[in-house]
Amino acid sequence: MLSRLKEDIHCVFARDPAAQSVFEILTTYPGFHAVLIHRCSHWLWLRGFRWAGRYVSFLGRWLTGIEIHPGAQIGRRFFIDHGMGVVIGETAVIGDDCTLYHGVTLGGTSWNKGKRHPTLGNSVVIGAGAKVLGPIEIGDGARVGSNSVVVKSVPIGVTVVGIPAHIVDAKAKQEQARRDAMAQKIGFDAYGATSDMPDPIANAINLMLDHIHQLDKQIADMQQVLNDAGISCHRQAISVLDDCEIKDKQ
Repeated sequence: MLSRLKEDIHCVFARDPAAQSVFEILTTYPGFHAVLIHRCSHWLWLRGFRWAGRYVSFLGRWLTGIEIHPGAQIGRRFFIDHGMGVVIGETAVIGDDCTLYHGVTLGGTSWNKGKRHPTLGNSVVIGAGAKVLGPIEIGDGARVGSNSVVVKSVPIGVTVVGIPAHIVDAKAKQEQARRDAMAQKIGFDAYGATSDMPDPIANAINLMLDHIHQLDKQIADMQQVLNDAGISCHRQAISVLDDCEIKDKQ
């Protein structure tokens, strides 16, 4: 128990530069308190004292503003920064060295019994306000951006952002032959993002507009060739898309 307590204190120092002393962590960090209280409620839950476990969890929610169901399974060196508004469901599973920020929900999407909450791998970081919903898996080392809504499993080591969440790192491309082939054909980024373009939607639309401009140029060249060959090809006025470019530069 003492060893686990030391681990929890050290992980706070490692992940929160504002931490000044052990005494400060022991007395003023609600995330630290919530983890300790959960261990008590989880111990009761596993031994069949379900009401007692829920009541201890209820007291922890009242004291810290963090709601962790006593049935949730939490690994070592789990850190909740700030913590207010965090909700972790009954069948959630959290690996080692994970970090959650305030307002995070590990929730369910079904009223049916059984596994209905997310499973987090090791070293997962979930940003403030993010919602991870359903019996999905978040791979080891994955990152979830603030205020994202994640409803599908996330591969190992990637970053997802948005509503619904999209993968934003180029290194995380999966083996999706049909999509990759089409993306290469039209010059489209399969994940709608590059390292210097944080908004996948804006990037996808920009690339489609570039493709349309190239098509317009090729059609104009074909019309010119037909006219030069004596084949009448009437040109009709079309809308100019230059002003449709979506900017997402910071």
